[in-house]
Amino acid sequence: MKKHAYQIAVLVAVVAAVSGAAGYWLASGNTTPAASHVNDSGASTERKALYWYDPMVPNQHFEQPGKSPFMDMQLVPKYADEQTAGGGIRIDAGIVQNLGMRTAKVEHGSLAATIDAVASVQLNDRQVAIVQARSGGFVERVYARAPGDIIARGAPLADLLIPEWAGAQGEFLALRNSGDPALIQAARQRLQLLGMPADLIRRVEQSGHPQTVVTITTPIAGLIQTLEVRNGMTVTAGASLARINGLDTVWLEAAIPEAQAARIDIGDRLKAAFPAYPGASFSGKVLAVLPETNADSRTLRVRVELPNRDGRLKPGMLAQIHLLAGNPASGLLLPSEAVIRTGTRNVVLVASGDGHYQPVEVRLGPESDGKTVVLEGLSEGQQVVTSGQFLIDSEASLKGVPARLTSTTPPPATSAAAPLMLNDASGKIEAIHGLDITLSHGPVKTLGWGPMTMPFKLAKTEMANGLKTGDRVNFSFRERDGEYLIEKLDRSAP
Repeated sequence: MKKHAYQIAVLVAVVAAVSGAAGYWLASGNTTPAASHVNDSGASTERKALYWYDPMVPNQHFEQPGKSPFMDMQLVPKYADEQTAGGGIRIDAGIVQNLGMRTAKVEHGSLAATIDAVASVQLNDRQVAIVQARSGGFVERVYARAPGDIIARGAPLADLLIPEWAGAQGEFLALRNSGDPALIQAARQRLQLLGMPADLIRRVEQSGHPQTVVTITTPIAGLIQTLEVRNGMTVTAGASLARINGLDTVWLEAAIPEAQAARIDIGDRLKAAFPAYPGASFSGKVLAVLPETNADSRTLRVRVELPNRDGRLKPGMLAQIHLLAGNPASGLLLPSEAVIRTGTRNVVLVASGDGHYQPVEVRLGPESDGKTVVLEGLSEGQQVVTSGQFLIDSEASLKGVPARLTSTTPPPATSAAAPLMLNDASGKIEAIHGLDITLSHGPVKTLGWGPMTMPFKLAKTEMANGLKTGDRVNFSFRERDGEYLIEKLDRSAP
């Protein structure tokens, strides 16, 4: 399977070279893999090979040319004139021009903490009134209302006939003529406990007649969201008749990337622009950053409150918000497009001149308006690649060029009391060169590895006595100083 995959990769590379794409030899400034080249004076000079390697396993070096122990192919030479200071790679100037590569300078500056996002208008759920029936009865009349209507405070919704109130009101009127203040007060409290509004009780006292039909009105002005009452209906105590949402203020809800949401504070001011009102600007403030992240888009919802006294802002409208969050960050800045994000680290390609490029691992800070703060890894004035860097990075990976690490902190020393774990595996010998041995092994359960072919180091040269390429072996190894050291090696039973 690996052999077949590699043959396909070689075929693709050949086609790319024919069509003018940047392959291995083009990237190194040569059109053919010759061992010699002509200098400026016209004399032919011999190129010196530092070592040979397999592009699929670039970190494994060989002193002599030959067939790769990993794949069915010849080893590739690494020439001295391809070696750059710092271990980078060299790209021919013609290739750079053909690929349209661009660079930008790392500069010191200030990064304004601005956030632009799209938001939608929603109703303010803090301005909600639920209209309910205070006692069971019948719907005598429904006023001309429907969901979506805008109504004023105190507007009538429906008339309810409540028979239960008739008897209580009659008792109250009879006791009112008794002249006993205590009995009158007790009867009035009974009417209140039955759910009668104070203005209805007052009308009963003034008229001297029972008032069994009550008009249900809206407690606030706003939008009718639901209306659950119709002529002739029977309603029970506590039944919801309508839901009214106020419109004095509305909410804007925007999805902010979680990397930027941490910079937003409650109370931050912002400007909002609506396509429905070109040229108009609306001001508001951050009401809340909701404590829930969208797992698919990795965003947080930010809620903004806007005044809406003229009623122009309608639910569902879209807005473009511009938020100035926190204080500006200062430091070294580079274009965000220059960063190659691998998921485990961030790498940029530094152009050192004369077609030489070096991958450098960097530590990044805030990002805004296409710029990113560099906390570690670069210095002011360096040129970084902003276009075509993925092609160069692929070439560097094929040649085994590591990214220069930003951290200079030495790794912690391994305690003698806590030795590294010994891992057991079995496999087949692919190549032996002194202390270097290449094995194609099966799964390593203690490390969670799957089957693969990789190089190891032998603790002692005599461990390989009597063994040859193709033998199947059982072995035990530890990770030490960045290498995998085999401490036990035995030929497995046939």
